[in-house]
Amino acid sequence: MLLLPDMNSTAPTKSDSAEPLPPIPAKRYFTIGEVSELCGVKPHVLRYWEQEFTQLRPMKRRGNRRYYQHHEVLLVRRIRDLLYEQGFTISGARNRLGEAAQNGRRRDASQVDLTVSAADLELQPAELDGSELQPSDQTIDLPALRADLLAALALLQTETGRQD
Repeated sequence: MLLLPDMNSTAPTKSDSAEPLPPIPAKRYFTIGEVSELCGVKPHVLRYWEQEFTQLRPMKRRGNRRYYQHHEVLLVRRIRDLLYEQGFTISGARNRLGEAAQNGRRRDASQVDLTVSAADLELQPAELDGSELQPSDQTIDLPALRADLLAALALLQTETGRQD
């Protein structure tokens, strides 16, 4: 007996996932249904990924309703990319996310300079002549800054989640 592929199958394939995902709206919280639509993943898959990926911890409210924040939606998209596009296993994707978080922590820690000179501490408000308040010639890349801040927030929340 010859078995033909099920043409009604909803399993993601590379051709299905080539369609771009919708933009993430500027909201604070997303329901599991909204995240499902934004990431192209069914709700039961999201619930399974919560068990497999410790970084994915949506807030739970009344009746165990899940509310995802923006950085968690980005994480779901990253997991989806690793599993569906790049062909990682769940274990491989978990390891890759862990490596990225460790590399990010090392990079961030090495770039932070927390030293304060004595001159900085001795500066009094009356000594300001206004030159410090002039706009600088540097431009700020807001999307890159936002991405860095979201990554830092995700790392902080991941570390806080491990201490629970």
